[in-house]
Amino acid sequence: MRKTEKAIQRCKTMSTLQKILGGKWKLEILYYVAFYDIHRFGALRRQLGEITESSLTKQLRELEADGFLIRRDFKEIPPRVEYTLSDLGKSFMDVIDYMKAWGDQNLPDQT
Repeated sequence: MRKTEKAIQRCKTMSTLQKILGGKWKLEILYYVAFYDIHRFGALRRQLGEITESSLTKQLRELEADGFLIRRDFKEIPPRVEYTLSDLGKSFMDVIDYMKAWGDQNLPDQT
């Protein structure tokens, strides 16, 4: 069978990961929550710099819905909300750490 006739199966795992983590800021958000202990919305926004409040809110909500983050609302005025890694998020940190190390080694001019 020729290659053009052969149906290539998509990897469902990679497709699902792409859908979950494909947001522009998601990997950075997870990185800062995990390795820099940045847990509050305002601190994340300052760290990321160029992100809008609406984009950060959207990315955080999606990461929470996908089970990577836990949102804790302190029910205070002014509002106080903190984000921490869930068990699923913690289990993904070895992958993030490896990606960072790979990038440091192979993309030195990208920093």
